[in-house]
Amino acid sequence: MFKPKVSTQNEFEFVTIDDLVPDNHLLRLIDKHIDFSFLLEKVRPYYSDDNGR
Repeated sequence: MFKPKVSTQNEFEFVTIDDLVPDNHLLRLIDKHIDFSFLLEKVRPYYSDDNGR
């Protein structure tokens, strides 16, 4: 006999990376003290303007 399919997930949870990474995480400290904006111009030739690849 076939049993009716029961949904196993009825709820959604929206989270951001900021919610998942603790405030005292090493990468947060690095990001706070080092300005990585210089990388944007260095990698710009490797990305497409219209789709980000």
